[in-house]
Amino acid sequence: MRKERFQTMMMKPEDSVAVALAAIEKGTTLTVACQQERFEITLKHAISFGHKFAVKAMKQGDDVIKYGEVIGSTLRPVEIGEHVHVHNVEGKRGRGDKIVES
Repeated sequence: MRKERFQTMMMKPEDSVAVALAAIEKGTTLTVACQQERFEITLKHAISFGHKFAVKAMKQGDDVIKYGEVIGSTLRPVEIGEHVHVHNVEGKRGRGDKIVES
């Protein structure tokens, strides 16, 4: 049985990003696999090892979901295949100004 090798990791179907398992060049079309689902994405930017790219289009203010957890929100619209990093995402963890009093 042949094992498939993937260049990306996406853990949950609700994730809006996947992670590069190697440096990947701009314009590369790759297969993203998550559980039983597989789909192709063409990268709009070069993605460094360990960095994220969008697997779903996101509007400004949308939650960014990685490994099934919200890790931040978009600062502007983000297209599928776009690099997702500090230039277009604001983190939500550890933000005292984001605490909701109960």
